Amino acid sequence: MDYLEHRKASPRSLVFAVVTVSDSRTFETDESGAIAEDILKNSGHEVCRRLIIRNDEDEIRRIIEGLLNSGEIDVILTIGGTGLSTRDVTVETVSKTVEKRVEGFGELFRFLSYSEIGTAAMLTRAFAGVAKGKILICLPGSRNAVELAIRRLILPEIGHMVREARR
Repeated sequence: MDYLEHRKASPRSLVFAVVTVSDSRTFETDESGAIAEDILKNSGHEVCRRLIIRNDEDEIRRIIEGLLNSGEIDVILTIGGTGLSTRDVTVETVSKTVEKRVEGFGELFRFLSYSEIGTAAMLTRAFAGVAKGKILICLPGSRNAVELAIRRLILPEIGHMVREARR
């Protein structure tokens, strides 16, 4: 079976949790979380949880573990905390929970970002992985980065990713 057949056999509608990691954003100011929810819903997916949590390793770990243990969620999407500052701990925290990394996700995201923002694209540590049959994706906090990742990488392949993670 080739990848096109895998895509056809993949789920069309998935359940997402969108978690913004920020010390300053609120639901009123979280443009990135709002655009993620909007795009996903308009593409036929469900966003069952949208959270904003602090840049705190213990809080991130607790929330991610709870979402991983939820039977209803297929994909956990985090926004923020992928940079180089000392406060950016999302990648370190989430990566400890993954069983397998999807190396190509970060590579392709940085490649696509490079065409938009140049060499600053190397500063993101965006990545994806698999844990407990679910897909975890960590994106930068900028609205443009979130929109780029969802439209160009996540939507075209997420059903296939979930199908493979469940096998």
